[in-house]
Amino acid sequence: MECRNQSILVLAPHTDDGEFGCGGTIARFVREGNRVWYIAFSDAEKSMPEEYPKDQLRKELAQAMKIFDVDEDHYQIHSYPVREFPLHRQSILDLMISIKKKIDPDIVFMPSSFDTHQDHKTICEEGFRAFKDKTLLGYEVPWNNLTFPTQAFVILDETDLDKKIKALKCYETQKDRFYASEDFIRSLARVRGTQIGHHFCEVFEIIRWVLR
Repeated sequence: MECRNQSILVLAPHTDDGEFGCGGTIARFVREGNRVWYIAFSDAEKSMPEEYPKDQLRKELAQAMKIFDVDEDHYQIHSYPVREFPLHRQSILDLMISIKKKIDPDIVFMPSSFDTHQDHKTICEEGFRAFKDKTLLGYEVPWNNLTFPTQAFVILDETDLDKKIKALKCYETQKDRFYASEDFIRSLARVRGTQIGHHFCEVFEIIRWVLR
């Protein structure tokens, strides 16, 4: 089933989380003519290696969004400090509510409820509070997940996966992470595709499913 003329919102705790968790899905939904918004809650300035300017991740995210053909006015980057999201819950919730009023998304992608990173967990919990009347899908970040329920599959074609890989390559600052390798990204997509008899997929936790 194709998804057409829908408003899609991706909640990313940090720049690149959305690309890792649902980059292929972003590529597919844009290709099918949906309106996609991407919100990153932290530019991770305090985690930036010394050899890079503090705003490097902002530049890298802009490059990644260009790969996906996401318009400049459809993505935002905020400055909540890394690993301190639990201290800023109310502010994060208020921001989400304001985004909801502006975008009124049909589907919201966010970290899984099984994600153990404190920032990811906060975005999932506050995301549920802000968007509980919407379809909510938790994306897979294997290195953070205690476990993962393979409940919803998005079938990707080669061009969708290629865009995900190209978008992640925009993150020069993250290139040394083992899970940023093309081999890992392709292998995971192939594993998930094999589970339902397709070449490539991304898989999601169904946090809430709303049929209208």
